[in-house]
Amino acid sequence: MSGSHMSNEKEHKSPRESGEDSEDESEILEESPCGRWLKRREEVEQRDVPGIDSAYLAMDTEEGVEVVWNEVQFSERKNFKAQEEKIQLVFENLTQLEHPNIVKFHRYWTDTHNDKPRVIFITEYMSSGSLKQFLKRTKRNVKRLPLQAWRRWCKQILSALSYLHSCSPPIIHGNLTCDTIFIQHNGLVKIGSVAPDSINHHVKTCPENIKNMHFFAPEYGASASLTPALDIYSFGMCALEMAALEIQGNGDSGNIVTEENISKTIDSLEDEQQKDFIKRCLHSEPQERPTARELLFHPLLFEVHSLKLLAAHCLAKNTGNCA
Repeated sequence: MSGSHMSNEKEHKSPRESGEDSEDESEILEESPCGRWLKRREEVEQRDVPGIDSAYLAMDTEEGVEVVWNEVQFSERKNFKAQEEKIQLVFENLTQLEHPNIVKFHRYWTDTHNDKPRVIFITEYMSSGSLKQFLKRTKRNVKRLPLQAWRRWCKQILSALSYLHSCSPPIIHGNLTCDTIFIQHNGLVKIGSVAPDSINHHVKTCPENIKNMHFFAPEYGASASLTPALDIYSFGMCALEMAALEIQGNGDSGNIVTEENISKTIDSLEDEQQKDFIKRCLHSEPQERPTARELLFHPLLFEVHSLKLLAAHCLAKNTGNCA
């Protein structure tokens, strides 16, 4: 690598990468009512969630770490009043979530001082970026994601979904895409941006991202009540994109992904069990899709450690001898 190329790389580093945040970005714009979280001017680019109007970096003054300051703005005060109790219940439930594969939801509060009320909530900051970004970088060097890595990611995502769906009542993510799944440098995968349906339909802006419409199940929008099967369909599409690194026809063009594109991408996979796994998730009928827990026991994902197999064999042998 030439010295000039290396110097160019340094020149093109973002202020954040070089540790030289501008004074404007580090300026404190607002603080939480308790004074613990300080909102900075720097926006978080990794958030792409219908219903969330803006997301900023913030400082947790108690823990000394960066977090994300998310804002949801309602178009009118009357809309907020009609939903206030339901929204508070949803957010109270979200603050109780504790799972290693779910982005931590710290606290929330409401701001009703203006004509357009806001709900503000603080979440863990995932500095490594989204799974989508990681797949784009990976695609430059390899044609397919190794099966072992794919299995490891699937198990982590399904573990989080199984946890959410086992809550009472079940928590439906409702917006699971490779943009709302985050990966850390150590390989830990976390589901983020849990933006419940009760929020998405009552906010000021809820843009439809054409590039991500294929992540939504066929029944989405047709029924007032959403079920965990909606998340399973979205997960299936994530699993397909992870396996192929990109769904044919999507890319950065912004084109709508067709059923033909999806079928061609599935057919391009080499492992038959992997194809079966994804097809089960993408079944057109919600009731025919397996649950997250059932998918964890799919032959492709479920594995018993060799030591456990040996222990089970010894136990069976000893039991037989006793008989």
